[in-house]
Amino acid sequence: MLERLNEEIRRRTYVVRIFPNTESCLRLVRALAVETNENWMEANRYRNMDDLREQEARSTPSRMTSTMVAPFCRT
Repeated sequence: MLERLNEEIRRRTYVVRIFPNTESCLRLVRALAVETNENWMEANRYRNMDDLREQEARSTPSRMTSTMVAPFCRT
């Protein structure tokens, strides 16, 4: 990930070529770092476990029904 960020900084600074001052260069680097962080956070967002449980409940068939259990029960 760091290599990708360095490559992107190198590519963008090559386009600008000459910065009027140090602050303008730092602004560009910070903006790229923030953009990279936001993209990473969005790409690696975790699923809500409630949604997963709800999906599993819908997809799994119901457990044994009473008619299936009856032959094994002692009365």
